[in-house]
Amino acid sequence: MIQNLKSWIPITLFQIVFGLAIFTMTRHYYLQNSDKLVDKTTEINQPAFVWPDGITDTSPAQLNSSTFSQSTIENPAEVSRQANEYFTQKQYDKAADSYERLLALGPNNVETYNNLGITLHYLGRSSEALHRLNEGVAIDSTHQRIWLTLGFVYSQVGNIEDARIALTTAAQMDVDNQIGKSAKKMLENLP
Repeated sequence: MIQNLKSWIPITLFQIVFGLAIFTMTRHYYLQNSDKLVDKTTEINQPAFVWPDGITDTSPAQLNSSTFSQSTIENPAEVSRQANEYFTQKQYDKAADSYERLLALGPNNVETYNNLGITLHYLGRSSEALHRLNEGVAIDSTHQRIWLTLGFVYSQVGNIEDARIALTTAAQMDVDNQIGKSAKKMLENLP
Protein backbone atom coordinates (compact mmCIF):
# COMPACT_ATOMS: atom_id res chain seq x y z
CA MET A 1 0.00 0.00 0.00
CA ILE A 2 2.74 2.48 0.93
CA GLN A 3 4.73 1.45 -2.17
CA ASN A 4 1.70 2.34 -4.39
CA LEU A 5 1.31 5.69 -2.61
CA LYS A 6 5.00 6.54 -3.15
CA SER A 7 4.68 5.90 -6.90
CA TRP A 8 1.63 8.17 -7.18
CA ILE A 9 3.17 11.17 -5.42
CA PRO A 10 5.69 12.00 -8.22
CA ILE A 11 3.02 11.52 -10.88
CA THR A 12 0.63 13.84 -9.02
CA LEU A 13 3.35 16.48 -8.51
CA PHE A 14 4.28 16.29 -12.20
CA GLN A 15 0.65 16.81 -13.23
CA ILE A 16 0.30 19.83 -10.94
CA VAL A 17 3.50 21.45 -12.21
CA PHE A 18 2.60 20.65 -15.82
CA GLY A 19 -0.91 22.09 -15.37
CA LEU A 20 0.48 25.31 -13.85
CA ALA A 21 2.97 25.66 -16.70
CA ILE A 22 0.22 25.28 -19.32
CA PHE A 23 -2.00 27.72 -17.43
CA THR A 24 0.83 30.29 -17.30
CA MET A 25 1.57 29.98 -21.01
CA THR A 26 -2.06 30.24 -22.12
CA ARG A 27 -2.74 33.11 -19.73
CA HIS A 28 0.23 35.00 -21.18
CA TYR A 29 -0.98 34.28 -24.72
CA TYR A 30 -4.50 35.54 -24.07
CA LEU A 31 -3.35 38.60 -22.15
CA GLN A 32 -0.98 39.45 -25.00
CA ASN A 33 -3.78 39.10 -27.58
CA SER A 34 -6.27 41.08 -25.48
CA ASP A 35 -3.88 44.05 -25.65
CA LYS A 36 -4.00 43.84 -29.45
CA LEU A 37 -7.82 43.81 -29.31
CA VAL A 38 -7.92 46.97 -27.19
CA ASP A 39 -5.71 48.74 -29.73
CA LYS A 40 -8.12 47.85 -32.55
CA THR A 41 -11.49 48.73 -31.00
CA THR A 42 -12.45 50.84 -34.00
CA GLU A 43 -11.54 48.16 -36.52
CA ILE A 44 -14.55 46.18 -37.63
CA ASN A 45 -13.93 42.69 -38.95
CA GLN A 46 -15.52 41.76 -42.22
CA PRO A 47 -17.69 38.65 -42.06
CA ALA A 48 -16.72 35.88 -44.41
CA PHE A 49 -19.03 36.20 -47.39
CA VAL A 50 -19.59 33.40 -49.80
CA TRP A 51 -19.25 34.95 -53.24
CA PRO A 52 -19.78 33.02 -56.48
CA ASP A 53 -17.36 30.10 -56.86
CA GLY A 54 -16.51 30.22 -53.15
CA ILE A 55 -14.38 33.37 -53.36
CA THR A 56 -13.75 34.73 -49.88
CA ASP A 57 -11.48 37.38 -48.45
CA THR A 58 -11.56 37.08 -44.67
CA SER A 59 -13.07 34.90 -42.01
CA PRO A 60 -13.96 36.19 -38.55
CA ALA A 61 -12.66 34.51 -35.43
CA GLN A 62 -15.07 32.03 -33.96
CA LEU A 63 -16.17 32.96 -30.47
CA ASN A 64 -16.87 30.47 -27.72
CA SER A 65 -19.93 32.28 -26.45
CA SER A 66 -22.55 34.60 -27.83
CA THR A 67 -23.49 35.89 -24.39
CA PHE A 68 -22.41 39.45 -23.75
CA SER A 69 -22.75 41.32 -20.50
CA GLN A 70 -24.66 44.56 -20.23
CA SER A 71 -21.39 46.45 -19.62
CA THR A 72 -20.03 45.51 -23.07
CA ILE A 73 -23.21 46.34 -24.96
CA GLU A 74 -21.80 49.75 -26.01
CA ASN A 75 -18.27 48.53 -26.74
CA PRO A 76 -17.89 48.59 -30.54
CA ALA A 77 -15.42 45.69 -30.54
CA GLU A 78 -17.84 43.48 -28.58
CA VAL A 79 -20.84 44.47 -30.69
CA SER A 80 -18.79 43.80 -33.84
CA ARG A 81 -17.74 40.37 -32.64
CA GLN A 82 -21.30 39.58 -31.72
CA ALA A 83 -22.59 40.73 -35.11
CA ASN A 84 -19.92 38.77 -36.98
CA GLU A 85 -20.66 35.67 -34.95
CA TYR A 86 -24.37 35.94 -35.74
CA PHE A 87 -23.51 36.43 -39.41
CA THR A 88 -21.24 33.38 -39.44
CA GLN A 89 -24.00 31.33 -37.80
CA LYS A 90 -26.46 32.61 -40.43
CA GLN A 91 -28.56 34.32 -37.77
CA TYR A 92 -28.98 37.28 -40.09
CA ASP A 93 -31.79 38.97 -38.16
CA LYS A 94 -29.62 39.18 -35.02
CA ALA A 95 -26.59 40.18 -37.10
CA ALA A 96 -28.57 43.01 -38.71
CA ASP A 97 -29.68 44.29 -35.29
CA SER A 98 -26.08 44.25 -34.10
CA TYR A 99 -24.82 46.06 -37.20
CA GLU A 100 -27.53 48.68 -36.70
CA ARG A 101 -26.26 49.12 -33.13
CA LEU A 102 -22.74 49.54 -34.51
CA LEU A 103 -23.97 52.26 -36.85
CA ALA A 104 -25.44 54.07 -33.85
CA LEU A 105 -22.01 53.87 -32.17
CA GLY A 106 -20.03 54.80 -35.29
CA PRO A 107 -22.22 56.27 -38.03
CA ASN A 108 -19.30 56.89 -40.41
CA ASN A 109 -17.91 53.35 -40.44
CA VAL A 110 -18.18 52.22 -44.06
CA GLU A 111 -17.31 48.62 -43.16
CA THR A 112 -20.42 48.49 -40.96
CA TYR A 113 -22.57 49.74 -43.84
CA ASN A 114 -21.04 47.02 -45.99
CA ASN A 115 -21.71 44.30 -43.42
CA LEU A 116 -25.24 45.52 -42.77
CA GLY A 117 -25.94 45.69 -46.50
CA ILE A 118 -24.96 42.11 -47.24
CA THR A 119 -26.81 40.92 -44.13
CA LEU A 120 -30.01 42.70 -45.17
CA HIS A 121 -29.68 41.15 -48.64
CA TYR A 122 -29.45 37.67 -47.09
CA LEU A 123 -32.60 38.50 -45.10
CA GLY A 124 -34.42 39.14 -48.38
CA ARG A 125 -34.47 42.91 -47.82
CA SER A 126 -32.40 43.76 -50.89
CA SER A 127 -33.82 47.24 -51.53
CA GLU A 128 -32.95 48.22 -47.95
CA ALA A 129 -29.54 46.60 -48.44
CA LEU A 130 -28.89 48.68 -51.55
CA HIS A 131 -29.94 51.82 -49.68
CA ARG A 132 -27.47 51.09 -46.84
CA LEU A 133 -24.68 50.20 -49.27
CA ASN A 134 -25.21 53.42 -51.19
CA GLU A 135 -25.12 55.36 -47.90
CA GLY A 136 -21.74 53.76 -47.22
CA VAL A 137 -20.46 54.69 -50.69
CA ALA A 138 -21.55 58.28 -50.05
CA ILE A 139 -19.43 58.31 -46.88
CA ASP A 140 -16.31 56.86 -48.56
CA SER A 141 -16.36 56.21 -52.29
CA THR A 142 -12.78 54.86 -52.12
CA HIS A 143 -13.75 51.83 -50.04
CA GLN A 144 -13.23 48.93 -52.45
CA ARG A 145 -15.15 46.24 -50.55
CA ILE A 146 -18.41 48.18 -50.42
CA TRP A 147 -18.31 48.56 -54.22
CA LEU A 148 -17.86 44.79 -54.52
CA THR A 149 -20.79 44.11 -52.20
CA LEU A 150 -22.91 46.71 -54.00
CA GLY A 151 -22.16 45.04 -57.34
CA PHE A 152 -22.94 41.62 -55.90
CA VAL A 153 -26.34 42.72 -54.53
CA TYR A 154 -27.21 44.58 -57.74
CA SER A 155 -26.42 41.45 -59.74
CA GLN A 156 -28.52 39.30 -57.43
CA VAL A 157 -31.58 41.52 -57.88
CA GLY A 158 -31.12 41.59 -61.66
CA ASN A 159 -29.87 45.15 -62.05
CA ILE A 160 -26.98 44.18 -64.33
CA GLU A 161 -26.16 47.71 -65.49
CA ASP A 162 -25.60 49.03 -61.94
CA ALA A 163 -23.85 45.78 -60.99
CA ARG A 164 -21.42 46.27 -63.85
CA ILE A 165 -20.70 49.87 -62.78
CA ALA A 166 -20.10 48.91 -59.13
CA LEU A 167 -17.97 45.86 -59.95
CA THR A 168 -15.92 47.80 -62.50
CA THR A 169 -15.29 50.47 -59.86
CA ALA A 170 -14.19 47.83 -57.34
CA ALA A 171 -11.95 46.07 -59.86
CA GLN A 172 -10.27 49.30 -60.99
CA MET A 173 -9.37 50.32 -57.43
CA ASP A 174 -6.85 47.48 -57.10
CA VAL A 175 -6.92 44.63 -59.58
CA ASP A 176 -4.23 42.66 -57.75
CA ASN A 177 -5.83 42.19 -54.32
CA GLN A 178 -8.50 39.59 -53.51
CA ILE A 179 -11.36 42.09 -53.68
CA GLY A 180 -10.26 43.30 -57.13
CA LYS A 181 -9.89 39.72 -58.36
CA SER A 182 -13.35 38.85 -57.00
CA ALA A 183 -14.86 41.90 -58.73
CA LYS A 184 -13.19 40.96 -62.01
CA LYS A 185 -14.45 37.37 -61.78
CA MET A 186 -17.98 38.56 -60.99
CA LEU A 187 -17.83 40.96 -63.95
CA GLU A 188 -16.86 38.08 -66.23
CA ASN A 189 -19.89 36.11 -65.02
CA LEU A 190 -22.40 38.89 -65.65
CA PRO A 191 -24.70 38.34 -68.63
